[in-house]
Amino acid sequence: MALDKHVFLFTEDADSIIAELEAEGRGLKDLLGGKGSNLMLMTNSGIPVPPGFTIDTDTCIEFLANQNQLPAGVEDEIYEAMAALEEQVDKKFGDAENPLLVSVRSGAKFSMPGMMDTVLNLGMNDEVAEGMVALTGDERFVYDAYRRFIMMFADVVKGADREMFEEALAEVKQDEGVREDTEVSAEGLRKVVEMEKEIYEEAVGEPFPTEPREQLMQAVDAVFSSWDNDRAIAYREIHGISHSLGTAVNVQMMVFGNLGDDSGTGVAFTRNPATGEKEIYGEFLFNAQGEDVVAGIRTPLPISELDGRMPEIYQQFVDICERLEQFYHNMQDVEFTIERGKLWMLQTRDGKRTAQAAIKVASEMFDEGLVTREEAVMMVEPSQLDQLLHPQFDPETKPEAITKGVDASPGAASGQVVFSSEEADEWAKDGKKVILVRHETSPEDIRGMAASQGILTTTGGKTSHAAIVGRQMGTPCVVGAGEVELDYAKRQFRVGDTVVREGDWVSIDGSTGEVMLGEVETMPSDIIQVLTGVKDESESPMFRMFSNLMAWADEIRSLGVLTNADTPEDAETARKLGAEGIGLTRTEHMFFGEDRLLNFQKMIVADDEESQRAALEQLLPYQREDFEGILRAMDGLPVIIRLLDPPLHEFLPNDPEDQQVIADETGKTLAEIQDMVARLHEMNPMLGHRGCRLGITDPLISEMQARAIFEAACALKAEGLDPKPEVMIPLVGTEGEISILGELVVRVAEEVMEEQGVEVDYMVGTMIELPRACLVADDIARHAEFFSFGTNDLTQTTFGFSRDDIEGKFLPAYIDSRIFEGSPFAVLDEDGVGELVAMGVERGRAAREDLEIGICGEHGGDPRSIDFCHRVGLNYVSCAPLRVPIARLAAAQSQVNNPREGAQAVAQ
Repeated sequence: MALDKHVFLFTEDADSIIAELEAEGRGLKDLLGGKGSNLMLMTNSGIPVPPGFTIDTDTCIEFLANQNQLPAGVEDEIYEAMAALEEQVDKKFGDAENPLLVSVRSGAKFSMPGMMDTVLNLGMNDEVAEGMVALTGDERFVYDAYRRFIMMFADVVKGADREMFEEALAEVKQDEGVREDTEVSAEGLRKVVEMEKEIYEEAVGEPFPTEPREQLMQAVDAVFSSWDNDRAIAYREIHGISHSLGTAVNVQMMVFGNLGDDSGTGVAFTRNPATGEKEIYGEFLFNAQGEDVVAGIRTPLPISELDGRMPEIYQQFVDICERLEQFYHNMQDVEFTIERGKLWMLQTRDGKRTAQAAIKVASEMFDEGLVTREEAVMMVEPSQLDQLLHPQFDPETKPEAITKGVDASPGAASGQVVFSSEEADEWAKDGKKVILVRHETSPEDIRGMAASQGILTTTGGKTSHAAIVGRQMGTPCVVGAGEVELDYAKRQFRVGDTVVREGDWVSIDGSTGEVMLGEVETMPSDIIQVLTGVKDESESPMFRMFSNLMAWADEIRSLGVLTNADTPEDAETARKLGAEGIGLTRTEHMFFGEDRLLNFQKMIVADDEESQRAALEQLLPYQREDFEGILRAMDGLPVIIRLLDPPLHEFLPNDPEDQQVIADETGKTLAEIQDMVARLHEMNPMLGHRGCRLGITDPLISEMQARAIFEAACALKAEGLDPKPEVMIPLVGTEGEISILGELVVRVAEEVMEEQGVEVDYMVGTMIELPRACLVADDIARHAEFFSFGTNDLTQTTFGFSRDDIEGKFLPAYIDSRIFEGSPFAVLDEDGVGELVAMGVERGRAAREDLEIGICGEHGGDPRSIDFCHRVGLNYVSCAPLRVPIARLAAAQSQVNNPREGAQAVAQ
């Protein structure tokens, strides 16, 4: 626990707290969460922030570990902080004559918008309400705040169904003959409050609490508990946020945007989060509280309306936005309230944005001199770059829209219509593409939103929940499509005479707000079109900014980025996206062409060496052609080619008709072929007769592949090209295996080069995918010039489980039970697999100082795993072609966060 306490006033000296935290290796956000730290920093800098205090994240961690009990002494600290707050604002919590109401909000280190709980207007009871009426002279405002408080407290603290409380308001609106919440009379709102108290007692089994201190402590407990609610857990899993961080709780004086037409509330971004344009982008509602804007309950006004109605307030707001950008060196997402003509800033955080916006903001802030090159690189989430490569609708073939809403999150999406988050999740698990259609979304919809291709809502604006989450996930989203008449009961929606039912296909364009019938044809993104020559670079400003960002990343990073590619086409794509070579070419995929497969099957079932050689001679030209194409595409760059890895039974058919074809071609009987299939079958093929073990027992296969590699390389060298083959021997676990097969490859290479009269630079190394290989890495390195960690298999062999079996069986239970934070196949397990990798690096380089070391599993494209690879001293990562830009940016960010001496360059 930092500073020997748990509760911090916003007015405390942030610099001194930061200095003490640095001694512990922590930052202010680690202790106070993002919201709490920013509220303290804004207060310290003189920005108008409603006073309050933060209960730290350490409390949350202890609270959850102690069966939802606050640590000893924290309740007293909260009361002391409340007393200090009362003195600051000259109001009394629970006092009928001069009451202080507060909000209780969550705030984790990483922004999780809407995932945890908030309670507003806390401290209200009958006596306080009457006192506020006397003070404000506004009975309607007071009872509007009171009815909201009861509803939120019941929902958040007690888990009661919010809909029951909404129905009470709807009943009174019907009785009074009004449509809008703002039209309900003061007397009507008093009636709603009494109805809600009855609903509360019936739903909860006890009267609504009237003691403000009791309300406060129950709300604090509820917000801490919300760290572990389903939607928060799902959000963290989707975004790779650790479950162990905990949330802070912020208790803040209420300011009211629902005091009349000189009051209001809004949400804004200091730049456009969809496009990155330098403009204040946001929405505002007069006479409203914040939940009305974010929840999409009322359709808000563009923030420019505030300039027309309250120009001085608007200018003050613009000035504060500029100050915040200059202070945080980033685009900000702010919430604010105007209470009777006074502006209050309720929070700021780095704004979620699309990939296009992120790159434009980073580029322009660098041009403005607001950020350094390193800061610009840190402003773009690597995983966001996926969005830039997504397809878009072809404007030439796009059909006419049936309706149009607000373009909230760009991109093209087609799918079958579903009307609930649960259905979206279930249908997606069945392999269906879905579009989630709702009146509005809420945090409870997070799993369905993550599973959907696109999101369509009938209400809300560009700062509604659906819009914010859609942009963050990179999911196309159209909101505020008011012409859509949604009928949940009939599972359909109507636009004029057009009826769309559950399961029907629709397409949405999140860049234009258009909604179209059917599955609409897409085209490659701008960046892919430029890279493939379809478009000229001058036609795509985004491509130029993307190229600048990638150039900065390449200048900064010290980790090489290669690609996994089995075809020349994949190699060319990866090279255009910045790959510096190939870290893994899988040769087994090359045997599955019709003619090739039959020849390979002949080799497998051959009874003698002569027959084996004859079959392999037929395969040699195919393999040579394959390798020539890939080496040509990567001319001048290293290409790591893995010798055959899978067991031989995978190439033999189980179907009798297919087995008969092999029998006919080889002169054997069907029974003999079936006997061979049975003999080659393995109980656990992942640990069986595969990889280097095949090379030891069937060296002719390895010889043929080595010859094909070097004949291809020599042919290209003779053309004047510069091929750089690196031969990788898979599944090595002993010094003997690499020694024997390494000598075989060198022998064949020297033979071919002598035959061709050509010298080619090459290397021989191994894939490290067994724990034993890490333990004896020094012995292996005496015979290997490079290591490539195959972390998919290394993860399987370290944990002792099969990836294919665990993912549909016990992995979800392990994640739910917090045994794993996520799949160890998605993010590298640093504590176990990572320790083996670190050991392999250390021991390998102890034996061979210039040992080239990389990683070629799927982890090579995961930003968190890339950061580990950087820290442990690898030379490179290798990933799928379309993840190359992600890896380049992630590697640069790792260098900024953890600088290492010099670049561990890939051998060129």
